[in-house]
Amino acid sequence: MNIHEFQAKKLLVKYGIPVPPFAIASNAEEVKAAIKELKTDEAVVKVQIHAGGRGKAGGVKFAKSPEEIERVSSELIGMKIVNNQTGPLGVVANSVLIAPPVSIKKEYYLAATIDRSMGLPILIASQEGGMEIEEIAETNPERILKVTFGIDGTVKRYHLQNIAKFMGWSGELAKEGMRLVANLAKAFIETDAALLEINPLVVTEEGKLSAIDAKFTVDDNALYRQPEIAGWYDPSQQTPNEVMAKEYDLAYIGLDGEIGCLVNGAGLAMATMDIIHHYGGEPANFLDVGGGASKEVVAHGFKIILLDPKVKAIFVNIFGGIMDCGVLAHGIVEASKIDRVRVPLIVRMEGTNVDIGKKVLKESGLNIITVDTMANGAIKAVEAAKENG
Repeated sequence: MNIHEFQAKKLLVKYGIPVPPFAIASNAEEVKAAIKELKTDEAVVKVQIHAGGRGKAGGVKFAKSPEEIERVSSELIGMKIVNNQTGPLGVVANSVLIAPPVSIKKEYYLAATIDRSMGLPILIASQEGGMEIEEIAETNPERILKVTFGIDGTVKRYHLQNIAKFMGWSGELAKEGMRLVANLAKAFIETDAALLEINPLVVTEEGKLSAIDAKFTVDDNALYRQPEIAGWYDPSQQTPNEVMAKEYDLAYIGLDGEIGCLVNGAGLAMATMDIIHHYGGEPANFLDVGGGASKEVVAHGFKIILLDPKVKAIFVNIFGGIMDCGVLAHGIVEASKIDRVRVPLIVRMEGTNVDIGKKVLKESGLNIITVDTMANGAIKAVEAAKENG
């Protein structure tokens, strides 16, 4: 789950990481209150959305008077940002962050994440702040330092010293930087984060470190341990499909294709998307209904898929291990009747009570195409989507 920049900054403050003063506003009255609270005549005004690239999309403005702060804020509140991170539908900014400008001497990049190849948390540091880390890695990989740290959130002192040296910090700045890095690592572990990024981390003209921007992603599976962060969930930053999937506790990711996928098991779901692509189609989603999905869960899955207007066909690919194919078939039939599936429906099922499941589908009277293999299912789905296009 992602959270907003201002919420990520609250977490940083909690862990002793310096952050410039800021206020949040979602309407004109709150903007006026923010200006009064911050006691500033100038400000940076930033849309609050769950995506980066806000500046390039016009979502970050500089204002040089209280009147301009009010005008700029009114323009940004309610603004839709559309870029490669939001997807073509974009997301709407319901609030803005207002902060006095900071005198910046130097920008850096600092983040903590998980290195999947090693199975360990790592710190990523670079002197090239303000840029996308992927861009730095591609053009100047030597300017990135990666350091592993303990799963208890501790960083060895010599690693902290190496980071300070790599960043070019010395004297009191090095001490301050080492404390900041150690606090970031601790915050990353204790909040069950998947990514905690400060970009840019700056040194001010006064010689102090400050986190100008922050991005935080938490592991969804750990939200039960993070009630405060879970309470920051913002459904306005997701598509209706994603909101419904979260409500029904289904693993769903929307994609740009035309073939809806309803599958049980993440591995099978990935294989299903691959084989659809292999035969010339594009999956519209990743949707894993789980190993023991009930009829109700299957019905919810159909509802989510049918919310996507791009879907031209649906491929149901199920292996009945824990799941009973008979129960699944009844779920498909009921869901098809309730939600009036108007696109071709291709079903492949194997496993427990598969013969019963196929009989239920055959006797349903519905226009359901049954197949025996994944390959045939993918081929039929691709053909049906093209014919329905």
